[in-house]
Amino acid sequence: MSSMTSGVVNGGVSFWFADDGLPVTRTPLVGDAVADVAIVGGGYTGLWTAYYLKKAIPFLRVTVLERKFCGYGASGRNGGWLYNGIAGRDRYARLHGHEAAVRLQQAMNATVDEVIRVAGAEGIDAGIHRGGVLEVARTPAQLARLKAFHERELAFGEQDRELYGAEETARRVRVADAVGSSWTPHGARLHPVRLVKGLAATVEKLGVTIHESTPVTEIRPKHAVTPYGTVRASYVLRCTEGFTAGLKGQRRTWLPMNSSMVVTEPLSQEQWEALGWAGRETLGDMAHAYMYAQRTPDGRIALGGRGVPYRFGSRTDNDGSTQPETVEALREVLVSFFPSLAGVRIEHAWSGVLGVPRDWCASVTLDRSSGLGWAGGYVGSGVATANLAARTLCDLVALDSGQGGRTELTDLPWVGHKVRRWEPEPLRWLGVRGMYAAYRAADRREQATYAAESSRLARWADKVAGR
Repeated sequence: MSSMTSGVVNGGVSFWFADDGLPVTRTPLVGDAVADVAIVGGGYTGLWTAYYLKKAIPFLRVTVLERKFCGYGASGRNGGWLYNGIAGRDRYARLHGHEAAVRLQQAMNATVDEVIRVAGAEGIDAGIHRGGVLEVARTPAQLARLKAFHERELAFGEQDRELYGAEETARRVRVADAVGSSWTPHGARLHPVRLVKGLAATVEKLGVTIHESTPVTEIRPKHAVTPYGTVRASYVLRCTEGFTAGLKGQRRTWLPMNSSMVVTEPLSQEQWEALGWAGRETLGDMAHAYMYAQRTPDGRIALGGRGVPYRFGSRTDNDGSTQPETVEALREVLVSFFPSLAGVRIEHAWSGVLGVPRDWCASVTLDRSSGLGWAGGYVGSGVATANLAARTLCDLVALDSGQGGRTELTDLPWVGHKVRRWEPEPLRWLGVRGMYAAYRAADRREQATYAAESSRLARWADKVAGR
């Protein structure tokens, strides 16, 4: 471990909680209870769903059950990218036609505005800065993928997206070796924990009951089962994302993919002036094993990427702890992008899991025969997608209960999408580990050869992934 990563705070859920404070845990469930809607999971999806349900149908009795505390999962550990990306759009275009996928993309574009609107209306100070999203290319192969990506986004109606060369990219952020970039205004930086805490407080004021320290062990029609009692409800909605595998019968439903992050010490004004980044764009790249970063509200860089991508048996981490070699690898990414920060210390590191369906498609479902619903499989794009999913779940419940009709959201192509389960172990572990080893090798090869074509290793990994 280098001197720049020694003494780093590792885990403790995330830097975002260290910065804003761990919450006082709400009262657990005590005995059996009854509700109209039981929501399993106190992250963005569950809390947004509770919010829109109570706004649309105020008399509903809504109960949220959370195994630790609200935001303990991906909602309190993510990179703070509120943006318009959605997992599975291209597949939905193939399955349902281009226009259906365009409607889905337009709904995602509008979702960025919706989150910002609600945060303002409800007085939630989530450190939001709307600087858009900048995706950079640093090799010829990445540049070819960037241009193809840019054209694909234009084809899905994003006419306000801009393509930059090296000089224009540097005017926004001075990334070493950047040869081009694509920028969209449909994105913002935020503080994940401030948003999730604000949402939890807001839904409580609306009359939602939240029980924390209440792990749900099994979901079945009209029942959410916990060690402390069972909540009976007409609708039981699973909003557990990367922790879905811990529920009875769900081990192979969504794979808990691991992602890791580091955050630097606060940078000086001189350091920021050397980097540019005055627009506070969220920053990503076109590598196969990609990175994602933001300029935090308190003047740090938070940067993430894949560490150990998957733990055997769909296990999840313990309070965000991550491997020292992952911390060092992410520091190397930071310095590769910004060589002038070679002497900057890493202060905090953490990990979390995100939900990955077998076909890498986010989806929303309500089974009208059983009252069971679920949303997720965001594959790392959940900060905004969770809001769209929640509004869609709300509309589906309203439709089924006779409190509403069909809407633009209930007709989106991701509604009711079905996907096969992941392979049993050890095939699951071998496939995912092999896939990311291939992606990393492909990135190294493209950087070494400076070839304009993507490595065949990456194309092989895409086939293994089922993308």
